Amino acid sequence: MTTLQEPAAAPRPGVRPRVVGRTGVYALLLSNAVVVTVFFVQAGFASNTLIVLGRLAGLYGALLMAFQLLLVARLPWFDRRIGMDRLTSWHRWTGFSVLWLLLAHAVFIVFGYAQSSSLDPVNQLVDLAETVEGVLRAITALAIIIAVGAVSARYARRRLAYETWHFIHLYTYVAVVLAFTHQVAAGTTFTSSSVAQTYWYAVWGVALASVFLGRLVLPLWRNLRHQLRVTAVVPENDDVVSVYITGRDLDRLPARAGQFFLWRFLTKDRWWQANPFSLSAAPDGRTLRLTAKRAGEGSAALRHLKVGTRVFAEGPYGAFTTLHRTRPDALLIAGGVGVTPIRALLEELHGHAVVIYRVATDQDAVLYDELRGLAHAKGAELHLVTGPAVPDRLAPRELARLVPDITGRDVYLCGPPPMMNAVLGSLRELGVPRAQTHFERFSLAG
Repeated sequence: MTTLQEPAAAPRPGVRPRVVGRTGVYALLLSNAVVVTVFFVQAGFASNTLIVLGRLAGLYGALLMAFQLLLVARLPWFDRRIGMDRLTSWHRWTGFSVLWLLLAHAVFIVFGYAQSSSLDPVNQLVDLAETVEGVLRAITALAIIIAVGAVSARYARRRLAYETWHFIHLYTYVAVVLAFTHQVAAGTTFTSSSVAQTYWYAVWGVALASVFLGRLVLPLWRNLRHQLRVTAVVPENDDVVSVYITGRDLDRLPARAGQFFLWRFLTKDRWWQANPFSLSAAPDGRTLRLTAKRAGEGSAALRHLKVGTRVFAEGPYGAFTTLHRTRPDALLIAGGVGVTPIRALLEELHGHAVVIYRVATDQDAVLYDELRGLAHAKGAELHLVTGPAVPDRLAPRELARLVPDITGRDVYLCGPPPMMNAVLGSLRELGVPRAQTHFERFSLAG
């Protein structure tokens, strides 16, 4: 039996949480860029223009590298307001910016010093590595960042398992330490004043502490506190399974409908593998439930979990929640197993809701009976849309027919990427404001 929660409060007028989060991130980055520029000017300019450009590129590269750590720290304040998928996208583009800035730093510095000496660029680089403290460490750091950038290119990323890609990315922390020690040893701006030194120590200290807190301390604390275990494994059909999990003090776990966890099931053969699965029911303080379709070894193994298996969960993550509502009424659009966070959101939503569930056949509509029961209990409209991908049954004309007041609703969307892209195009064509469109792609690797 489904337990309905008390209705959430109506959305309040004011500055949207996502705007607050983004503005905070932009303001943080811009203000630090200004401070770095001021310290750079105060340190004085070299006589060689290439060296000046190289030093400035290195400083901005170091600042963005510290900013990268903040983006991957998974701090709850940022994640709830911005969403992990958007933070991951920012992380990707910031990473490539770091790569190009540090390459520019190396090229400008080497050619600048070569211009002032009788050495060619290659011998100049060797001379700097042999005579200047910290340069060899900087070269090693740059080589690591180039390697990480290469495996992050779309062509390479699509051919690597997530665990392999993630393991290679861990070497970025080595590059961070090497780059920082290079800055301490050879950075003219760093050594120009005690104020500049204090600033850079603070920047790197806050960045590293954020990663330590968000990626290690908080997950360990929550798992020690809640002691999660599997209580039931229920097949929904031949390809989809639901896993029920309980633990201690789950009413104190700050999870909301629409969010997801990185789940590790501590069996001897899968303990090392983490998979992102959304909650498929609104948290009730007693039980968590995930529902997953067989799409790889990790999700296929869920069917064979034993009751009592210990669970290590990182999260909750995601901004796909009612925190971002702007309108009293909502439209929920699900495709395939993307119904899991949609079903959870329907349980939590107040106001009038329309639910559109897009599947190929009736047999693919997992959790449909639960959706139908929830829709009846909450006075929501439920539309099951079946059929092949072509023609598009969620084209603008079809959506407008099903939901005539679509532009006056918040729209929550979750499903396979091709379907999501098509529906987002339909929403734009219908004139649904971007602020009313909520979706996450649940992709941790960009």
